Amino acid sequence: MDINELDLTNVARWPAAAKAVVILFVMGCVIFLGYWFHTKDQLVSLENIEKKEQELKTIFEKKAKLAVNLEAYEKQLEEMRESFGAMLRQLPNKTEVADLLVDVSQTGLASGLEFELFKPQAEVPREFYAELPINIIVTGDYHEFGDFVSGVAALPRIVTLHNVNIKRKEGNSGNLVMNLTAKTYRYLEDDERSDGKKKGKGKKGGKK
Repeated sequence: MDINELDLTNVARWPAAAKAVVILFVMGCVIFLGYWFHTKDQLVSLENIEKKEQELKTIFEKKAKLAVNLEAYEKQLEEMRESFGAMLRQLPNKTEVADLLVDVSQTGLASGLEFELFKPQAEVPREFYAELPINIIVTGDYHEFGDFVSGVAALPRIVTLHNVNIKRKEGNSGNLVMNLTAKTYRYLEDDERSDGKKKGKGKKGGKK
């Protein structure tokens, strides 16, 4: 069969093989055009929906695990609140700071130490509390230093010791000098925190 011999005006008289080829070609074109203009976009949309479905399944599984453990989480949160409240009660208020400083110095004296320096520094405000550093220099021996540290740890209020440095005292071979920074902490009242936030905003505005 020669394709040049086919009469396009009389397709009915074409051989069966030629008709079959033309039909298959037309069907192929229809399928391709249908895929290109219709099915392709639907497949892309289906893929996106499947991805979204997987994301939603992951979110659902996470929330389901949280729901199963919700009671345990609530109990843990309540325990954390109680613990946090107990810690806050260990922070002195403004009127108790002076008494706390006396307690620290009395603890040192009761341990047999001699104070060469006991100098409270300016408060350092934090988010809901303020740090009060105290520079301390005392003389004594290791046993007395240990009693002092144990006594400070036993105080009902929180006091932490930092930058501890011990060296032998010059001219006296029997005594040691301990230089350290003690930090106590004070709970900030609501009005103090509000004032601190306003001051912080004012400084930022000034920079602009």
